[in-house]
Amino acid sequence: MAKSRSYTSTPRTRKNALTTFGSRTDIGCVRDHNEDSLIVAPPLYVVADGMGGHAAGEVASEIAVGVLEQQAPPHPDSEQLERAVEEANREVILAQHDGRGREGMGTTVTAAMLEGERLVIAQVGDSRAYLLHHGHLQQLTRDHSLMADMIEAGQLTPEEARFHPNRSVITRALGSDPLMRPDIFEINVEAGDRLLLCSDGLSGMLRDPEIESTLRRVRDPQRCASQLVNEAIAAGGHDNVTVIVVDVVGQSQKKLKRVKLKARLTVVFILLLLAALIAGAAWGGYTYLNSRAYLSSVDGKVAIYTGVPGSVMGLSFSELNKVTDVSVDDLQPGTAYRLEAGIQVDNLATAENLVREYESEAAARQAEGNDAASNQAQDASNQAQDADSSSQAENSSTPTQPEATS
Repeated sequence: MAKSRSYTSTPRTRKNALTTFGSRTDIGCVRDHNEDSLIVAPPLYVVADGMGGHAAGEVASEIAVGVLEQQAPPHPDSEQLERAVEEANREVILAQHDGRGREGMGTTVTAAMLEGERLVIAQVGDSRAYLLHHGHLQQLTRDHSLMADMIEAGQLTPEEARFHPNRSVITRALGSDPLMRPDIFEINVEAGDRLLLCSDGLSGMLRDPEIESTLRRVRDPQRCASQLVNEAIAAGGHDNVTVIVVDVVGQSQKKLKRVKLKARLTVVFILLLLAALIAGAAWGGYTYLNSRAYLSSVDGKVAIYTGVPGSVMGLSFSELNKVTDVSVDDLQPGTAYRLEAGIQVDNLATAENLVREYESEAAARQAEGNDAASNQAQDASNQAQDADSSSQAENSSTPTQPEATS
């Protein structure tokens, strides 16, 4: 049976893999029920092919994967994984006598734990583990079967074994021997490798070059698992077919994540730095503008502004502070001319001091003007008095004419 943790293909996975693994199990074209079970619970991946007839093989495979799911270590560990498989074997044997299954039932198990670049496999039976490494497929496990023994003994060729009448005879399985021990494989893999776990429903229907071609061609692991099952069914589907495909990311993904994280932190740092620079520049500009002042004129009067004169792109950088009582007409011509462009000073205090100087100068000039006018008036008065005195003198010096007599 397919556990709830198996994954199916979606339109999104067909464009870009959501996960680094995919799985599928199918009843095939001949059998009337599915005796296969699987686990997809990273870092644990398990394929179990049950045997023993209806309502027995599937029980054995379900018990095996259930025990492994509970007993397998959280990280790849060959000794703990071996003990978990041995415990699954004891549980299958016990189930033959307590009513959960039937006598003689059993199951194959190929359990893999993959984390980073470390792969640990525990295997019993003829369910297989393959590794696609640098584009080339290699079988990692050895079948515990009569055919494998005969091939190693030189009695059969691999091609002859595919059609031999005893090709389904298993020499080791869970449920047959209380002292059974699994084969353990510890392998270093690389990023870019692809792991395949499968029941003999796949390896018995497809030759290794065909499996290799599909593993190389279909990039999404879920689509690849489904495609391998489809090809096994198209080739006859004489048995249940179960496939798990896992892509090895190794340390590259962690490195990539670190690089991405570092890049994000760098971007955030740069943005914060830019924001700080902008804020600092804005604050500095604001402080500078508010500390500066200049004098100009408003309606003929001297006015004090904060900021600097002029504008950039229509933006003014000054603000009217106050209009004084000093008239521009009372200033010297040079000062009045400079007011038109703005007389810049360091601060408001300096501007106010300068206005007071202008007031003093204007008052002094006004006083001088008053004195000059007073002097002119006095001169005019004196001149008038002199004129009157002269006139009187002239009148007093004129001789009196004698009166005429008759």
